[in-house]
Amino acid sequence: MLRLRLYLDTSVVSAYLDDRFPQRMQETLDFWDTLAGFEVSISELTQAEIRDTGDARRRVGLLDLIRGFSVIEVNDEMRALARRYLDRSVLPPSARDDALHVAIAVVSRQDILVSWNFRHLVNRRRRAMINEVNIAAGYPVIEIVAPPEA
Repeated sequence: MLRLRLYLDTSVVSAYLDDRFPQRMQETLDFWDTLAGFEVSISELTQAEIRDTGDARRRVGLLDLIRGFSVIEVNDEMRALARRYLDRSVLPPSARDDALHVAIAVVSRQDILVSWNFRHLVNRRRRAMINEVNIAAGYPVIEIVAPPEA
């Protein structure tokens, strides 16, 4: 059976322990219960963002959550694709790390990027712009969805 490849950005991992938004947290917990049916990856960027978490107890909990996931190394090809998204105003300069998350998922041939970032990633217009750049550069299209859609 073919298992879809999921890339989780930091927002999904963080939401697992974020009780400030109970519905989003519950939807993340429900999503987590489905992960055995997928090939799940994160990246060095995801790890770095989690390590930057100020609250030590929360940081340890988040690092425990990602233990066992495949970790994608960030490379120059990914950085170049992220720059292309920024240069073409697909994402604003302030969303440099979001552009890199997308590029990591695309270059590593993930099927779906899962995120709670509706402002920069999970929206139809942005996804169309990302995929337009991907096709022009010879990369595959990528689905970008929130956890309940995965």
